[in-house]
Amino acid sequence: MRLILLGAPGAGKGTQAEFIQSKLGIPSISTGNLLRTAIAEGTELGKKAASYMESGSLVPDELVLDLVRARVAQPDCAKGMIFDGFPRTLAQAEALDRVMKMDMVLFLDVDDESIVERMSGRRTCPKCQATYHVVSHPPKKEGICDKCGAELGIRKDDKPEVVRQRLSVYHAQTEPIVKYYQNQGILKVVKGQEKLEDTTALVAQAIGVEV
Repeated sequence: MRLILLGAPGAGKGTQAEFIQSKLGIPSISTGNLLRTAIAEGTELGKKAASYMESGSLVPDELVLDLVRARVAQPDCAKGMIFDGFPRTLAQAEALDRVMKMDMVLFLDVDDESIVERMSGRRTCPKCQATYHVVSHPPKKEGICDKCGAELGIRKDDKPEVVRQRLSVYHAQTEPIVKYYQNQGILKVVKGQEKLEDTTALVAQAIGVEV
């Protein structure tokens, strides 16, 4: 299955991507991670991306698509993949369609105030990028990553005022994408629930698997 997960920052895309990955056996692809990996490995695409990022410019869509093309050509994508938070703009959605057609788009619909509350309680591992939440998904030991033992931190962009600004940008960019896939007949809306397991149950229903 070729699947896209859409949703605001903090809507829980990463968590649901992990669940879908475990059920369908397909990789989850984040363009942010692709960029960071390419830069760290010093690949030709990574060097190009770094030159834009170092100057404070956005990485052009075509370069992002080149990274996506290279990633989906890998053997583990033979049965499909999950795009986590990509495409971010209508132009990227149209460009992705020229690379491959998607089977389903899951839109995690969570109201803004719930997201502000969620993100202000989020804690991130600077080493392995694992994420936790002080209420809904705390680490086993307070302030310490379960996976690698590093000290957890709060990202600057998880501050409430920054989150609201990010949500404003997100709504402007994403609403056209939602309509785009709705018109294709492949959009499914999953209303974010208060309890994580309830949202996961709805996601399972949408993709046709057992929880």
